[in-house]
Order: sequence, then C-alpha cells, then structure tokens
Amino acid sequence: MAVVVPFGKGNRKTKGYVTVLSQTCDYDISKVKEIADISRSGVEIETKLIALAAWMKSNYGGTMLQSLKTVLPIKEKENIKVKKRLRLLIDRETGEKQLHYYLEKNQKEGTVIYFGCPGEEGGSGKSFMARDGVFDKLDCAITWHPSDSNQVSVGSSLANYQVIYRYYGTAAHAAACPEMGRSALDAVELMNTGVQYLREHMIQEARIHYAITNTGGYSPNVVQPYAEVLYLIRAPKNAQVKELFERVNDIAKGAALMTGTRMEMQFVKACSNLVDNTVLEEILQKNLESIEREPYTAEELDFAKRISETYGGNKLDIQELLKRYEKSKKKSVEAIFTAHKDDVLSDFIVPLMDVETGMAGSTDVGDVSWVCPTAQINTVTDAAGTPGHSWQEVAQGKSSIAHKGMLFAGKVMAGAVIDLLENQELIEEAKEELTKRVGSEGYIPPIPKDIRPMAINPKK
Repeated sequence: MAVVVPFGKGNRKTKGYVTVLSQTCDYDISKVKEIADISRSGVEIETKLIALAAWMKSNYGGTMLQSLKTVLPIKEKENIKVKKRLRLLIDRETGEKQLHYYLEKNQKEGTVIYFGCPGEEGGSGKSFMARDGVFDKLDCAITWHPSDSNQVSVGSSLANYQVIYRYYGTAAHAAACPEMGRSALDAVELMNTGVQYLREHMIQEARIHYAITNTGGYSPNVVQPYAEVLYLIRAPKNAQVKELFERVNDIAKGAALMTGTRMEMQFVKACSNLVDNTVLEEILQKNLESIEREPYTAEELDFAKRISETYGGNKLDIQELLKRYEKSKKKSVEAIFTAHKDDVLSDFIVPLMDVETGMAGSTDVGDVSWVCPTAQINTVTDAAGTPGHSWQEVAQGKSSIAHKGMLFAGKVMAGAVIDLLENQELIEEAKEELTKRVGSEGYIPPIPKDIRPMAINPKK
C-alpha cells in the first residue's frame, strides 16, 4: 500500500510503502510518526509485488527500497533520473577459454575475434560497424540473445530507419496575437495524423512508430515555436523501408507547409533485415541439444514463479508455433511443447524450425548477416512468457537464472565454432548459401556514409 508520511524535522510530506504489518515496534516509539494519508496518485503497488520485493531483499541482499524500485513497473515522476546499464550479451571468458584451449591442445589454426557491439537496441552499433567494413574479413559470425527459451533463431527480421523530425515556428501570445504565431506543435500533430492515414496504404508487415520527444513547453497560452518527434520506420526489406521513409518525408514536408513552419530532418540510424543461414543454424542446433545445461534450484524456480505471477504466467500458443514446422514433424513437436506448456522456466530445447517466418522486431545483427554467414541462438535468462522490454525482464537480468543462460550460450557458441574449425567445408557451404541469398548486389549499407553514431537525449 502506498501512503503519505511526514519526513524529517520539517515533517515534509513524502510517499512511502507499507511492506509489513506488526504488533510491535523495533524503534523508539516517541520518534515514530503517524501515517498522514493513503496515497491516491502514482503507481499502485499490488500485494504480490511487495511480497516479491521482500523475497528479493531476503535472497539477493540490498535494501527493501532497492527491491521495490526494481519491481516498480514504471517510474513515478518524469524528473527521476534513470541510470542506464549495459549488459554484456556474450560470456566472453567462457567462450574464449574453451576455444583457446581447444586450438592449443589440437594444434589447430584459427582466429577467434570477440566484438564488443554497443547500442544494439536504439543505436544499431553493428550496422555502423558493418557499413565501415569491420566484419568484411570474417568467415562467419556466431551470436546469442537473452530469451525465455533455448532455441536457434530462424527467420528474418524487420529492417528499419530511425529519424528525427524537428519543426521551427514562431512564438506568440496564443490569445492576444495568435495570428503572429506559427505552431511547431501543430506541425508535429499534423505529421502524425498524416502518417496515421499512410498506415492504411502500406504492406501488412510494415510498422511505423513515433515518440514526441519535445512539445515546445508547458504553457498553453504560448504558440509553441519548437517541437520534435522521433520516428522508427520498419519493413521486411531495406528497399521497402526506404520507400516508406520517402513517403513519411513528404508528409513531414506537407505538415510544415500547412503550418508555415520550417522542418528539419535528421537521419539517426538504420539496420538491415536478417539473412538466414541454414548451415550454421543446424550446427548450433546440434550443440544446443548435446551440451548439458546446469539444473535450476528450488529457489530459482520459486523466483521465476513469483515473477511470472506479475504478468499472468506463460501463455504458450502451441498451434501458432506449429506453423513453423513441416507437417511430418508437427505431431512430435506438439508433444514437446505440450509437455512444457506449464513450465515457469522453459527447461528444454526447442526443435529447429523449418519455416523462416519473419519476426516483428529488428536487430543490427541483420547487417552482419549480409556481410558474412551469421546465426544466432537464444538461451533462457527469463521466466517463461516474460514480456520483452518490461520491468520484469530487467529485474531478472542479474539473477542466477540469467547467469546460467549466459554460460550455456557461451558453451554452445564455442562448440559450434569448434565444429566449423574441425570441418572447414561447412564454412564454405555457409558462404555459398549466403551468396545465393543476398544475390549479385550483395550488401548495400542502409546508413549513409556521412551519418555518425549518436545518443538520443530528448532533453537536449
């Protein structure tokens, strides 16, 4: 329960949370203050979330406040400064140790390169690296991604462009002399409305998202002279994204004409669609199935269960998953999924999928996959059914479950690389497959040469 309590010598009113009720008090009763009121604003903490925070405090250390902040689904105030942390998505030490040991013991020749790749989500770091030739000399690339399942990633992804549109108008008193003003905020709203109508006339698989990052101010009696909106444009192929981008640009220009404002466009980044490689995917699947996984403890299963209760548990759509398999395999695959449909942690290996259905998201691994044969695995770091980009996913990022998933990924990747070194004909087969898939034009970087990586900070 969220409450309002007097704090400090001045009895400043602040928000607190009731986490447990007791008949006794461990503190000087003369210094204990009464609850002023029940909070009726902000985030309403459910009982099960408070219990989860208490369990995390008990099992993982830290304070109750830290645990509560971890399970809060959203931040309560706009002016809270959020510290961002980057997770290293590859277990470098495990993979490198195994590979170096193998090369020395078996007197094999080969070069294993570990790439630190920043800004995967909003910055497309690997796309810039691919554009600048970082991956050009690789025979192949193996990577992984945290997930709620152990599987080889099969299928393409959406290519995308990320673009900032800025509008510059003229400030004026909105009541006394509105005719002298030119509203940049009106331009942003008109642009968004125009794009809304565009959505009816684009392919089903395409997506256009936006976030208004600057509305111009907080005074409604002022005609806003500046406004800004960030767009993310997606489609299955680079050429389709480029076409949509040009149409969105026309709408942005039209909004400026309608409002008498000036529009400025800034290209932020882009990434290509993934190119599958069946040769590498089959090698990774073999290693997923053959390498032993560390079992989960009772405490880990309990933690996963508590987390899953906050989002309604695993909702495995088996019939939808079966669309990814050939008819001859459906019965056996259905039996595997059915046996694990109630798992709080998906402690099994998903059979290799036959149908290369495109996923709805995007990844900068796509650009690497155009340059050299590339394949990716997912390993369990989250409770089954954990929503992506959610507070629940963040809360599990440092858990022992996630650590086990990372170690397992490192071993699988190392095993796959050893298979390639042992049978280098597989590398040539993977390269031949890539050549057939990308065609004669090969890789055309979607990011223009003059665009440099940038951090997006809407407050500046």
